[in-house]
Amino acid sequence: MEKKDDREQQDKPLDFIRQIIADDLKSGKHSKIITRFPPEPNGFLHIGHAKSICLNFGIKEENNGICNLRFDDTNPCKEDNIYVEAIKKDVKWLGFDWGERALFSSDYFPQLYEYAIELIKMGKAYVCELSADEIREYRGTLTEPGKESPWRDRPVKENLELFKRMKNGEFEEGSHVLRAKIDMASPNLNMRDPVIYRILEAEHHRTGNTWKIYPMYDYTHCLSDMLENITHSLCTLEFEDHRPLYDWTLDTLKTPCHPRQIEFARLNLTYTIMSKRKLMQLVEGRHVDGWDDPRMITLSGLRRRGYTPASIRNFAGTIGVGKRDSWIDMTVLENAIRDDLNPIAPRRMCVLDPVKVILDNYPEDLVEEVEGKNHPQNPEMGTRMLPFSRELYIERADFMEDPPRKFHRLGPGREVRLRYGYLIQYVSHEKDEKTGEITEIHCTYDPETKGGSAPDGRKVKGTIHWVSAKKGVNITVRLYDRLFKVENPEEDRNTHFIDQLNPDSMITMDRAVAEPEIAGLAPGTTIQFERQGYFCVDPTTSEHNRPILNRTVTLRDSWAKRKS
Repeated sequence: MEKKDDREQQDKPLDFIRQIIADDLKSGKHSKIITRFPPEPNGFLHIGHAKSICLNFGIKEENNGICNLRFDDTNPCKEDNIYVEAIKKDVKWLGFDWGERALFSSDYFPQLYEYAIELIKMGKAYVCELSADEIREYRGTLTEPGKESPWRDRPVKENLELFKRMKNGEFEEGSHVLRAKIDMASPNLNMRDPVIYRILEAEHHRTGNTWKIYPMYDYTHCLSDMLENITHSLCTLEFEDHRPLYDWTLDTLKTPCHPRQIEFARLNLTYTIMSKRKLMQLVEGRHVDGWDDPRMITLSGLRRRGYTPASIRNFAGTIGVGKRDSWIDMTVLENAIRDDLNPIAPRRMCVLDPVKVILDNYPEDLVEEVEGKNHPQNPEMGTRMLPFSRELYIERADFMEDPPRKFHRLGPGREVRLRYGYLIQYVSHEKDEKTGEITEIHCTYDPETKGGSAPDGRKVKGTIHWVSAKKGVNITVRLYDRLFKVENPEEDRNTHFIDQLNPDSMITMDRAVAEPEIAGLAPGTTIQFERQGYFCVDPTTSEHNRPILNRTVTLRDSWAKRKS
């Protein structure tokens, strides 16, 4: 019998890219769909890359096709094998498999060089000796045509000799480049004799010092796609103006395969930045604690914070694929992880900012156990036993000396329910004489109300969480919030994006006390602290005798309250 979810997926309209692919399959243009995810190994992947990963690998899975993981490693000055391995880890973590098809543009360096030779022989490429600044000057503007290089009409034989000498390392970096010979008056600046090879005196992470010249991205990308028989080359909208060069290269060389480049809108997420270069500035400037800082929007940061692969895949499915750039509110991503964790995260209790409660009429040496549910909506997750003692900790915010009428927690004249425990009644409290801080709250408990209900039927509005002072474990809790304090950190051109960092993006709570079981949780385990949010045991810095838990997300959108 067909599942309802399957029928709903079939009935869901295709986005424009999937519609193109469906039409190509239906017409017989292609019988096998081949896509690729082509990251440059010069940094860690972020949530924007996840959108592309889910799109390319998703299309592969939906059409029983192929998706290559190809590293566009044409700039040895910035690339490193550390990033290669991190990218592989992130793609696997998201749940996608490239099989044996982990490829590198550097694998094609010999072929790319031969294609450049062919362009020179065709009179479609030449060696230019203008400096980088001069090339920019000669390029022209959007309203004025460019000016031809003095070396544009070199003889083919001379170009071949010079290009060979470039390859052999006979010239200094920046002294010579190979340019495509297209049209210096083209309205598209990318077609004004773009550089396709440059000299770089740098060691490549895979080819070492074998090469002295390296192909440019635009030239490499289309030919790599062609060599891999890619059918649909999917990229973000900033490459739309580069498509004519993509097509020109393949058309001019009359390659046997001509992939179709299709552009889609990149992900713009509020309260963060998507520029890998600017993320690098945050790391190198020590504004964050590395690429995997839980405040970062990198996949390694989200993983450490407690985000799940399913939540990110569902987020990518929710925002969809469009043709126009737009902004996605951070709450969409936060709701995705809430939706994923809510049915599966066990509930536990933790007091972040503790104040001691003493039950004056409870036996001093007694430690009993009360039964708590592991999940209020899922009985199959069972129960756990919680130690209950005379001295407890509650949240400091759950007590007020002079509470307003609608304050349904502890205070003078108030009775509250301890979650899974007893009803307690306020008696008195003590303060530090110097600071005025409340140090102890004295209460009495009703022994007839174990489990939280009163036999006489009296109603108590407030229910608060607690931890036994005698059996609780000390933990460190990091309350992570949005990294920037404004929706678009780059909107104000008069303010550097660094100045828009949220000073409260991480608050460390060193006095937190939790249920005893928390001490034994494995790194990476995610739970819900009741009334506090979802938390993940930090996989990087937690110590056995003092766990560190990172807040993944609050129970609801706290920023909406701040703005209202």
